[in-house]
Amino acid sequence: MDEYDFVIIGAGLSGVDAAYRLKTQLPDCSYTILEARGKIGGTWSFFNFPGIRSDSELTLFGLPWRPWIYEKEMADAHLIRAYIEDAARAEGIDTKIRFNHRVTGMSWSSEEQRWTLAVIADGLGKRYRAKFILACSGYYDYTKPLQVEIPGIENFKGTVAHPQFWPADLDYANKKVIIIGSGATAVTMLPVVAESASHVTMLQRSPSYVFSLASVDLVGTWIRTHLPERVAHSINWWRCLIIEHLFVFFNILFPRLARKLLMHLMKEQLPDTIPVDIHFNPRYNPFEQRLCMCPDGDFFRALHRDNCDIVTDHIDTVTPDGVLTKSGVKLEADIIVTATGLHVHLLAGIIPIVDGCSIEVASSYAWRGVMLTSVPNVGAVIGYTMNSWTLGADASIKLLIKIWKRMKKMGATSVVPVRNQDNISSSKPVVSHSSTYFVMAQNRLPRITGESPWYGRKNMVYDHFKLWFGSLTKGMKYTIPSRKDQ
Repeated sequence: MDEYDFVIIGAGLSGVDAAYRLKTQLPDCSYTILEARGKIGGTWSFFNFPGIRSDSELTLFGLPWRPWIYEKEMADAHLIRAYIEDAARAEGIDTKIRFNHRVTGMSWSSEEQRWTLAVIADGLGKRYRAKFILACSGYYDYTKPLQVEIPGIENFKGTVAHPQFWPADLDYANKKVIIIGSGATAVTMLPVVAESASHVTMLQRSPSYVFSLASVDLVGTWIRTHLPERVAHSINWWRCLIIEHLFVFFNILFPRLARKLLMHLMKEQLPDTIPVDIHFNPRYNPFEQRLCMCPDGDFFRALHRDNCDIVTDHIDTVTPDGVLTKSGVKLEADIIVTATGLHVHLLAGIIPIVDGCSIEVASSYAWRGVMLTSVPNVGAVIGYTMNSWTLGADASIKLLIKIWKRMKKMGATSVVPVRNQDNISSSKPVVSHSSTYFVMAQNRLPRITGESPWYGRKNMVYDHFKLWFGSLTKGMKYTIPSRKDQ
């Protein structure tokens, strides 16, 4: 049975970043990466629906230690995948990845102070042992999407496609397409599908904010062209970080003003036939759900086409040849795309077993957004939902490495968050977004109180302040073999 100091679950952006941080900050530690699929890249090698791209600038969304070299900041999936592959290859991280190794179980022994991971590798059962686990598999289920009830969908005679499992041979050219949804996936797909479909309708139950962002950063391009790569990357990284944080903080601190500004910008880009007050007037404030981004206004330009429209209504029933809405509007379709969200879970959906007892993630509390009560030596690497994901993931990894260094300095072999379990009904889920797929996942997410150290991912400023000055002992129990728990 192979044994490592660290086992990283997942070979996406977070997993590769974790490997780099271990390599550079803990060079004497052994590690391996267990990747369930046969490809590196996580989300960016998994999804293949039309138009799949980032909705964050890659200068920040990319790896902090690896400059983004492509011109497009809101980049297509194949560029992001190539970037991750190149980064892993350049650092020798690709040699540490074990592909087609799906972790199916994890069991902790306090007597041995080790985790044993059950793995299916190319159809065969294997086991690995680890002192510490870094779960870098993201927050959604790769095997199933969010299960949303769509009345009468079984009656539809055409093709039903979910973006998470997009059929490679699906031809939507000259077809009538209905995209059900109003989130980032629907906003991404609509302009691409509209280029060849005979007609596309985006059918949303409730509106979202959509913000247009330049796909090419002219200032950043100029800096990259005229300065050395590392210097240019550092300047662009800090410049983009400051701009993004100022934008997010403005929206959070001044929600009414931000709403007016966003709605004004959307109205300016919409055709006169699409009223902003009906189709782009969300019931929530900006950043209570993630803001949808579109490069160079491609989403709005698509809505100016004769073959593209948007309908805000509830579905009464799906018919054999389309959708009937509650208001009585009949929408014809050859293809229905159910862009209704993701099935959210943590730790790749694995239920940890500690000394023979199953630990329910939803009954645990999150310690500073990275560890769970009753689950020793496991880090749940989660990024930001309001800022660029990778910034939060990297902050999580740095904190977990600092915890490991603290363990080694003390002579400890394990650490676990501990908390007197009060009424869990007074707590909140670790992610407070009001998006449907997060709301429906509340019974699968750990809890927080909002008081230190029982909080989730905040923002880079707060998390790095706590990284430098926060306590590593408050709410934590370290085990030192030579004496009683301390």
